[in-house]
Amino acid sequence: MMLGDSAKAVLEAEIAAGNGRFRGIRHSSAWDADPNVAHMYATRPKGLLLDSTFRKGFACLAPLGLSFDAWLFHPQLNDFVDLARAFPDTRICLDHCGGPVGTGNYAGRREEIFPIWKASIQEAAKCPNVVVKLGGLAMCLLGFDFHLRPEPPTSEEAAAAWRPYVETCIEAFGPNRCMFESNFPPDKGQCSYQVIFNAFKRIAAQYSEAEKTALFSKTATDFYRLKLE
Repeated sequence: MMLGDSAKAVLEAEIAAGNGRFRGIRHSSAWDADPNVAHMYATRPKGLLLDSTFRKGFACLAPLGLSFDAWLFHPQLNDFVDLARAFPDTRICLDHCGGPVGTGNYAGRREEIFPIWKASIQEAAKCPNVVVKLGGLAMCLLGFDFHLRPEPPTSEEAAAAWRPYVETCIEAFGPNRCMFESNFPPDKGQCSYQVIFNAFKRIAAQYSEAEKTALFSKTATDFYRLKLE
């Protein structure tokens, strides 16, 4: 996207190379001043989603029928909402429940940070062009210590830890704008693929069959324009 207007030619080449399979892009904007949070993203520019050149590139997506996946940390959600409002015709997926952070300077502050994150999620949900991916919660970013324990978590333990985040997103966006995701292999740091999806099934047990279908497949197939046999 930092190619600005020139991004259009690259996107058109990717569409051609995809032979009908290319749906959109993800341009990571994850950034934090604390290197213990940012890690590999420490070199990303601050305020990327507000950057005028980035937005010129972003403007190329909707005319080409392409979507955008956004990966960021929760303190950046205000920038994300500003972007979504500025481009209401662009389909946007907010990855990993909006990136709630519980490491570095945010460690040990879950009770303080959760309502701030929740308010930002509720604001993002007001943008009708935005959907949210439910997952990425087994990354160490969230601040749980599962990776330090002698045994990995069970699906019951994972579900208990993640439920507040997942249910907040579903309540704000509705099942038809939420999709479960694996985020594997980054999630492998704390538990297995099977544990992740069994935890999701436990969290989703309270919803209707139609809502479960949306959460586990329909939202994704609609957003990415997929056809299931």
